[in-house]
Amino acid sequence: MKIVLVEPLGIRPELLEQYAGEIRALGHKLVSYSARPENTAELCRRVKDADAAILANLPFPAEAVNAGEKLRYLDIAFTGVDHVALEACKARGIAVSNASGYSDVAVAELAFGLMLALSRRILPCDSAARREGTKEGLTGTELFGKTLGVVGTGKIGTAVIRIALAFGMKVVAHSRTEKQELEKLGVKFLPLEALMAKSDIVSIHVPQNSQTLGLISREQLERMKPTAMLVNTARGPIVDNTALAQLLCSGRIAAAGIDVFETEPPIPADHPLLAAPNTILTPHVAFATTEALERRAAIVFDNLKSWLGGTVKNQVC
Repeated sequence: MKIVLVEPLGIRPELLEQYAGEIRALGHKLVSYSARPENTAELCRRVKDADAAILANLPFPAEAVNAGEKLRYLDIAFTGVDHVALEACKARGIAVSNASGYSDVAVAELAFGLMLALSRRILPCDSAARREGTKEGLTGTELFGKTLGVVGTGKIGTAVIRIALAFGMKVVAHSRTEKQELEKLGVKFLPLEALMAKSDIVSIHVPQNSQTLGLISREQLERMKPTAMLVNTARGPIVDNTALAQLLCSGRIAAAGIDVFETEPPIPADHPLLAAPNTILTPHVAFATTEALERRAAIVFDNLKSWLGGTVKNQVC
């Protein structure tokens, strides 16, 4: 069979070659590309005669699905699969797997890093130090004793909660399922409206789907304390970023740390959050650590070898 890695996985060349060798040893061909396709037409060309394709967060529209005349398997090197035309895959009988769990630690740590950077005003402090400035006007706040509201208590949300408890924070949560193991740690589950109003920091950790699209609406944002901050390392469309920017500009919300947007970076120069004060914006990098990318590759190639052997692991479609 022909397997095509349509975009880089961000791992060391020697590690990629190790995995490629394992696939070749099974009698299959692996073609890997060192750069993303420049357009959909190029993507379609890459998968045209592939039996299986590996990709990360590269958009994979129905046009690409249907261009893969022999395509039977998509191995997604990512947790979310909202960038893949799943309905087109179902119509074609193409199995789809993901790499859930590879970046749980990485995303949780960045979420907390954004909280720390915002609360201690690290970026303005750095700027002041580089301009021969002082600490004047740069007094921060502590996380200890503050209430963290976690929206979504899957693996990443749970990891964030455990870090928060180690920092001496109080934690409230909102989730489809109230978990007893978290309640035993002192976590209190609340309706979303109550969580937004009670929290000093709100951190988003739900997947993007029809139920969560626009979940953190203007109405929900307006329930937040004027001193509160919002952190989003989940998916951009979960939050009304236009409303968030307006509320930041008016001082109605104190700060925000945002890693995800309506589209994949680069974000447009007129994106409303670029003009909002007290924000830290990162270019969808929460998942990207050396350790996480290597874990991801291990999961992806294990998925592939399992599929080649007749079993679909981590199947989402």
